[in-house]
Order: sequence, then C-alpha cells, then structure tokens
Amino acid sequence: MPDFGHVDAPHAATETSPEAALGVPAGPRKMAFICSKGNLDMAYPALIMGNAALGEGIEVHIFFTFWGLDIINRRTNADLKFTMTGNTAMHMPQLGRVHDGLEHRSLPQGLGNLPGMTGMATRMMKRQMEEMEIPTVPEFLDLLQASGAHMYACRLTFEMNKIIEADLHPGVERVLSASDFIVVTNGAQIIFV
Repeated sequence: MPDFGHVDAPHAATETSPEAALGVPAGPRKMAFICSKGNLDMAYPALIMGNAALGEGIEVHIFFTFWGLDIINRRTNADLKFTMTGNTAMHMPQLGRVHDGLEHRSLPQGLGNLPGMTGMATRMMKRQMEEMEIPTVPEFLDLLQASGAHMYACRLTFEMNKIIEADLHPGVERVLSASDFIVVTNGAQIIFV
C-alpha cells in the first residue's frame, strides 16, 4: 500500500517540533471529516486523510451525509462511479504518451456526456488505484474500522433514503443527527469533503 503518512509512533509537540513551529497545540487532537459526495473520486480524500491522521495518533470521526452515505452503504460502496461531467480539472496523465504536454490539459466537459464515458473513466481510475495498491472503498473502511476511526451515518439522509442499518458497513458506530455529530466532535478540526 502507498504511504499515506503513517509514522511509527505518535509524538507530542516539543519546542523544536514542526507542530510547535506551526502553532499546533500539544496534546490529543481530533479531526472530523464530513463526506457529502458519493462519487469514487470523492470517497478517497477523507479515507486517505483519516488513515493518515490515525497513523499520527489523532482521533478521527467521519460523518457520511447525503450522497456520501453511498460510501458506507454495502449495497453501493463497491460500485461507486467516477464521472468527468462537472470536473473541470479532469485530465489524463496517459495522454502524455501521445503528445508531450497533453497530460496536463483539461479534457472537454462534453466528453463526460458521451455514452460509456463514466464506465470507462471509472474502470481507468480503479485500475490505476489497484496498480498503486490503494485499497478499494470497502477495504479502506475495514482498515479505518480496525485502526479505531469513528464512523457515523447522517440520520436525516438515512431516513430520507429509507436505508436500513443492515445496509451499513459494520464499522459505522451509529446513525447520528447533525447536532449529535457536532457534540461528539466538540473541539475537532472539521474538514468538509
């Protein structure tokens, strides 16, 4: 698996540590990630950052809301899609083999609307991630659960979409309201993905 920032042992901030230089307080830290999108490319930022934070000894909480609930729904999380539509930064590093410089050019938005493009883009992204030994979304959730991450489903979205608890990844601790999540993560750095 690629290095997502794991260190061998968590360390406290000292006068000469990078944490002290950045003004980061010593002591226990807490991070809260809010996942609101269920696309394949939007599932990974919180999973990767959460894993890296756990490796640094930081307490991690992840709240899955709206379409982000697809990430922890066992009926959907193995089949998340990646679409070019609406992604103005979409480029393909492989195009550099065709002509130097093309790997950095954004692809035309209209390509994403062509039949089969979402499937092709999803397959390409999954293949590239597999080559880099990045775990699948269900595997990443298992890893986070085993590492002590706290994962929650949004009650409003859960009820709106008529999801049942049996559909949720076993690492999901509870179905919480947004207010309850705010209480549970009091004092945390909040990252909205």
